[in-house]
Amino acid sequence: MAAREAGGVGLARSAEKLFSLSGLFAVYKPKGPTSAGVLNLLKEKLLAEAGVQTNGKKRNQILKIGHGGTLDSAAAGVLVVGIGKGTKMLRTMLAGSKKYTAIGLLGQATDTLDATGKVTEEKPYDQITQGDLENVLQKFTGDIMQVPPLYSALKKDGERLSTLMKRGEAVEAKPARPVRVYSLSLQQFQPPLFTLDVECGGGFYVRSLVSDIGKELSTCATMQELTRTKHGPFTLEEHALYEDKWTIDEIARSLEHCTSLLPGEPSHKKLKTEHPGETAVSCEDK
Repeated sequence: MAAREAGGVGLARSAEKLFSLSGLFAVYKPKGPTSAGVLNLLKEKLLAEAGVQTNGKKRNQILKIGHGGTLDSAAAGVLVVGIGKGTKMLRTMLAGSKKYTAIGLLGQATDTLDATGKVTEEKPYDQITQGDLENVLQKFTGDIMQVPPLYSALKKDGERLSTLMKRGEAVEAKPARPVRVYSLSLQQFQPPLFTLDVECGGGFYVRSLVSDIGKELSTCATMQELTRTKHGPFTLEEHALYEDKWTIDEIARSLEHCTSLLPGEPSHKKLKTEHPGETAVSCEDK
């Protein structure tokens, strides 16, 4: 009986600590699950540790938590999370720059612009040199216009374009829109593969960049892999917690450590919320 009471007190303290957590931290999103799926798993692990039993709908109301920008299922890397009052900080603090490492494949195009899609075109690429690729990158640096991919989180009549495409419905491409690329460099060139480091603003699609580079080189290209290495002040190496660190104490330590990162972050214009009623910045840069 005494042991059971002690256990109950321990869970109560864990729950109290969990619900007192507030601020921003970062987790590692692996390749495979959706960003929403990662967030749900994080919630489940924290609530289970605190001994809080909920059904699916109440879970969202009990623990206030959100993420600061979607990563595609096929992408990995930094996913910034707001907890408690930190959910209100996601929009203002994290609508800024992001860094990615992307691997592109020359000579092949897909309907999704990445490796998850169906091949729609194949073209020769043997003539392309490293110098050709490096010269083309200059055209995609700075303030540029970019057409978003059809398979995306952008919406038409309240539904995601990707959902409409999967149903086989006809979808018109969204018009080109202004985006910003702070830096773009070629890290490796081993035809047909090439590796890019990209730093960009909100609303930027790395998939579209790789595809556009292929077209500029008179061939085609598709993105094979994507890793977000930095989002705002949060980096993959220093701040992203892997799943084995998704505990109340580890997140409390991370929140304390990450507090010092936030005041110096420059303000950026706000982006639209991805889903009404949810705290998530729609940084559709995938």
